[in-house]
Amino acid sequence: MTSHEWGRVDDDGTVYVRTADGERSVGQYPEGTPEEALTFFTERYDALAFEVELLEQRVRSGVLSPEEATESVKTVRAQVTDAHAVGDLAALGARLDALAPVIASQREQRKAEKAARSAEAKAAKEKLVGEAEKIAEGSDWRHGANRLRDLLEQWKALPRIDRPSDDALWKRFSTARTAYTRRRKAHFAEQNEKRDAARQVKERLVVEAEALAGSTEWGPTSGRYRDLMREWKAAGPAPKEVDDALWKRFRGAQDQFFGARDAAAAEQDQEFAANAEVKEQLLVEAEALLPVRDLDTAKRAFRDIAERWDAAGKVPRDRMKELEGRIRKVEQAIRSVEDDQWKRSDPEKSARASDMVLKLESAIAEVQAKLDRARAAGDEKKVRQLEDDLASRQQFLEMARKASAEFSG
Repeated sequence: MTSHEWGRVDDDGTVYVRTADGERSVGQYPEGTPEEALTFFTERYDALAFEVELLEQRVRSGVLSPEEATESVKTVRAQVTDAHAVGDLAALGARLDALAPVIASQREQRKAEKAARSAEAKAAKEKLVGEAEKIAEGSDWRHGANRLRDLLEQWKALPRIDRPSDDALWKRFSTARTAYTRRRKAHFAEQNEKRDAARQVKERLVVEAEALAGSTEWGPTSGRYRDLMREWKAAGPAPKEVDDALWKRFRGAQDQFFGARDAAAAEQDQEFAANAEVKEQLLVEAEALLPVRDLDTAKRAFRDIAERWDAAGKVPRDRMKELEGRIRKVEQAIRSVEDDQWKRSDPEKSARASDMVLKLESAIAEVQAKLDRARAAGDEKKVRQLEDDLASRQQFLEMARKASAEFSG
């Protein structure tokens, strides 16, 4: 019999391992010596110990999840418990037992990390939902749809959280997207209706504009084109490709009419240039009447100038304001002098001034009589009062006589 610290080989080649519960047969090695038999089964133990060591490294490094680690420990433990090997199997079992608190700690840590990730994901999803709901309430039809697509991709990239919270947040997110999409479609449908209505209005305006393009009634037609332009702006935009084509036709009709009008006006301006020269000479005569020294002479001269002015005819448009302004200035100056003379010779005012003189002269005569009586009576106090009254009335009389003289003059 050959013995070893953890096992022995019986005479018949049976190999035993020593455990806390006693010896246990692990197999036979009939083809070799007892030493070779022990070596064979101790090498099996070494291989099992290496597997335990490898498992320890993998568990402690965290490469295995707690669930995977638990399952692996369970598998290796079964191999150790029923191992056909010679060695300290109890030590290997103890090493496996020592992994239990490590796995438990990792499980708690992963649980905490998962909770943190879940909380972070929940906060991120709540933020996405808040932004989606804000977009759904707004009217940014151009950028809103693109932004909602971006938010959806961000949602998909986030991990799921607890089902009730995830479902509730998704419902809000989906509802916001649906509401925005529905409102956006309604908006563009309404815009399409408005654009179609605008198209019909503008088509009518283009037809009328083109019909007026050959008109030679410059004034009325120019006014009508202004009206058509106001109607065009009020109609709003039509579909772009249609709008551009209609505008090109509308603008072409306008250009045709106004081009012809401007050409006709330029031709007229050439004809009217000589009239402007005549009126410039008349202005020299008219402006020489100022300042007015003899009103009647100035009025006769201006009437003659005015008749020749009207007979001279029209002038170029760009000279009308200047020339008319100068002749009107002379006319107003003469009229102003005439108005001043009228005010001074106004019969009603002259009569009122004369009446005032007579009344004041009568009142002064009465005061003078009272003053003479007071002096004769020696009433000094009365005399002073009447003298003051008389002086005041005489001043008013002097002013009234001057006014009357002005009107009579």
